[in-house]
Amino acid sequence: MTMQKDANNPGIAPGDRLGGYAVNKVSYLTDIQSWLYQLEHEGTGARHIHISNMDRENTFGVAFKTVPTDSTGVAHILEHTVLCGSERFPVRDPFFSMLKRSLSTFMNAFTASDWTMYPFATQNRKDYYNLMSVYLDAAFFPVIDELSFKQEGHRLDVTGTGNDARLEYKGVVYNEMKGAMSSPDQVMVRSLLNALYPDTTYSNNSGGDPAVIPSLTHGQLKAFHARHYHPSNAYFYTYGNLSLKDHLAFIEERVLGRFSRIDPKTDVPAQSRWTAPKTVAYHYPLDRSEDPAKKYQACLAWLLTDIKDTFEVLVAAVIEQVLIGNAASPLRKALMDSQLGTALSDGTGFDAENRDTMFAVGLKDVSESDPEKIESIVLDVLKSLADDGIDPELVESAIHQIEFHRKEITNTPYPYGIKLLIGVSASWLHGGDPERMLQLDADFNRLRQSLASGRFLEDKIRHYFLDNPHRVRFSLVPDQQMAERENRRVEKELAAILAGMEDADLANIRADAQALEKLQESQENLACLPTLQREDIPPSVVRVDPTPGVLQEPVWAYDQPTSGIFYFSGGVGAGGIDRRLLPLVPFFCYAASKMGTTDCDYTQMARRMDLYTGGIGFSANARTRFDDSGDCLSFVSFSGKCLNRNQDRMFEILCELISRVDFTNHTRLRQLVLEYRAGLEAAVVHNGHRLAISLASRNFTPANHLQEIWGGIHQLHTIKQVETETTDGSLQHLTASLQAIANTLFNRNNVKLAAIGEKAMLDRAKAPVNTLTGALAAGGADGFAPPLMDVATGLPMEGWSTSTAVSFVAQTFPTVRLDHADSPALSVIAKMLRSMYLHREIREKGGAYGGFALYNAEDGLFSFGSYRDPHIVGTLTVYDGAADFIRSGKFSEEDVKEAILQVCSEIDKPDPPGPAARKAFYRRIIGLSDETRMRNKENLLKLTRKAVLNAAERYFDNDHAKKAVAVISSRDLLDTANAKMGEKSLAIHTV
Repeated sequence: MTMQKDANNPGIAPGDRLGGYAVNKVSYLTDIQSWLYQLEHEGTGARHIHISNMDRENTFGVAFKTVPTDSTGVAHILEHTVLCGSERFPVRDPFFSMLKRSLSTFMNAFTASDWTMYPFATQNRKDYYNLMSVYLDAAFFPVIDELSFKQEGHRLDVTGTGNDARLEYKGVVYNEMKGAMSSPDQVMVRSLLNALYPDTTYSNNSGGDPAVIPSLTHGQLKAFHARHYHPSNAYFYTYGNLSLKDHLAFIEERVLGRFSRIDPKTDVPAQSRWTAPKTVAYHYPLDRSEDPAKKYQACLAWLLTDIKDTFEVLVAAVIEQVLIGNAASPLRKALMDSQLGTALSDGTGFDAENRDTMFAVGLKDVSESDPEKIESIVLDVLKSLADDGIDPELVESAIHQIEFHRKEITNTPYPYGIKLLIGVSASWLHGGDPERMLQLDADFNRLRQSLASGRFLEDKIRHYFLDNPHRVRFSLVPDQQMAERENRRVEKELAAILAGMEDADLANIRADAQALEKLQESQENLACLPTLQREDIPPSVVRVDPTPGVLQEPVWAYDQPTSGIFYFSGGVGAGGIDRRLLPLVPFFCYAASKMGTTDCDYTQMARRMDLYTGGIGFSANARTRFDDSGDCLSFVSFSGKCLNRNQDRMFEILCELISRVDFTNHTRLRQLVLEYRAGLEAAVVHNGHRLAISLASRNFTPANHLQEIWGGIHQLHTIKQVETETTDGSLQHLTASLQAIANTLFNRNNVKLAAIGEKAMLDRAKAPVNTLTGALAAGGADGFAPPLMDVATGLPMEGWSTSTAVSFVAQTFPTVRLDHADSPALSVIAKMLRSMYLHREIREKGGAYGGFALYNAEDGLFSFGSYRDPHIVGTLTVYDGAADFIRSGKFSEEDVKEAILQVCSEIDKPDPPGPAARKAFYRRIIGLSDETRMRNKENLLKLTRKAVLNAAERYFDNDHAKKAVAVISSRDLLDTANAKMGEKSLAIHTV
């Protein structure tokens, strides 16, 4: 490859100067068919890497090494506060304002243990530079005024007067971290860092410990910014098909020309290594209603290699996959077969995010006496592997998994350009070479040579684990008094602060509160912020049509440039499943690929799947048809993906799973029940807002009812009941139920399939597709019909209690579906309410992490939700005020345009070729035509303020009789809310 081949940046070579930048290195990345440019700004020392290719979804990011010396959350609070106004854009919240003035496909900011990053992605060139101007000004020239610090970080507020005066802590980050630190997985991961890295920045809680956050001062925040957010400590990243020279000139003109080089002193030293292992215990809050006996977690954790050593990092990643990568992996299997716990402990795996990498492994839901047993199991397995050798097939399987996921281009959970940035950041920020992280060929060749020479991985296991004294045996201990003790501590602390205050101090707090409210209520002139216009929005929708003449229905072929990866997807109708078995369908999907078949047990199946595929899975779907019937459509989707060379092998596995799945291994089945329950429980606090909306929505339509049964709190209740019923080992009934589901689903009259890949792959798929359909049972009913089930009447007004220090508050009411003329207006109203009303009332004033509105066009529902919210009653009052706000007409045509931009940024979000075709296939199943999508977008682009106001009048009022409410919170917070709500109180249930 020659330099001239990069059409985006012709002629740039190592040694060139581009403005104030020196081009240090130019290389071609064969894996991702891109050019990598590495540069340094000579005046400031700012580093810059650029990845050039033909991707129109261009990405920008700037990252800073942020190394806190305490747990005040200074880096996290700074990440929030710099987004609250800057030199060029002196408005209250330019970041959130740009969300509605942009066609971005991604905008966010991240705080990790030792870095803070500001990335975005967009397909529009004008938008790219609009966003870059705001991001650069926010990062390097923020206002950081004291009121913004108090809003985003922490502040004191006073309620009552005279002898009834009381103080309380408020602040967005303060409440966010209260929520985070009531989640066992968050406590586990942060505590592990504290235990393994006691002498470095990782010993601190970079997000902020709620007990320590209030000690951070405004002056300390500004000083942290001055040192850490400097070009000498900055790492710039650009990606896509835009010109590198233009990027560099823009950054230099806007930022770098105003700075000179400093030493930011942000290098993170290596952790001093121990001479002997340690044993530690940390605590987490557990709700009083739960039994703590089996709510412990225990693991072993080691410090491993330097993050900059890409070869050793690759070796550790291979060892991780060998040890715990799938159900047949020896360490994972030994731990799960012990039946001491339900799933691998939180934080399990190889972590290559810090200066020194680490590895942890253990079990959750264990007893107080189990940590020593878990330690023995782990060390025994490691010793056996080191002494007796590793099965070469396990090594090949591990290498295949790493190879596959390097090759696959996806945009989940982030756009591909941002995924690459996150992937290289940890090593790059600590002095590593980004090319070595993006181009692993040399390290893979070295690995294969080392493996050929003998006991290479066995010796590495001995070196990194058995002979490594920097090891900790870690226990996470449930504490049912912890939350109450913390509440009492805070009350005592605030009482002491109040006792030391004069009247003037209280007056100052009240004055700050009034000033902050005035600021939040003020109508700002946002004209200084850049924006797009309606004409910048692409008028069409992306269509992916099946390729005719390759395969015959019910199989659709999609000829797509998938970079050597073949995708196979399918759907089987679930409408014929017995109503008594319907709640088990999600667990069936979870277990189907993990149980094995009548031909091979689950360990053999797990090894085959990892050796030949990039993953095979099943999923339960409850949708509403977009045709005139509007019926509920329930189906089980399944998908597999593989490298082109493994196509036949993947089809062999799929054939076995859909024709000969076997649920008779009761030991394995019980193991999966416990594992599945543990996963659902762990997700409650993280997904509390979505779960609350599902609860509130469940009685409006059959599809929403089934979605709650399959994916909500009621699914957790189902698996809890299954666990109880199978405690004594009686699994025959469950086995029969799962087999009955399989028999109903997998027949020839009940399947729709899609093959996705390049033309040669599709041609090659013809014979195995025929074999697969032939393996299905003959006959059977078409299950793409409404399921047999009863939908409850009445609308919920409920509270659901769990272990959490914050709340998730949801309200839902009916509107109209996508095919109605008012649908575009409702999608715009959702965006306007979030940006113009809920953000101010719930986040800025209320201190919640977020408040939002959602229009569900498929089911014709409108929902409000809040995330990590300190309030319940106040938030419900805010929801009531939303109708008054949107019907008041206090918005302009410009506000409508901005909301249209937000809706279109979601509609037009790009997908790589494989996932794009898969989405098109599933749209075909639910009857959502491209013509309907196009008509909706055309109507959206023509929308006026008057049409929005008319829709607001039709659907928004304060008639509580048609609104459903669900709140997920602690029992204490729910009881307190009910005391204020009188006759409108919540019926309380237990999660």
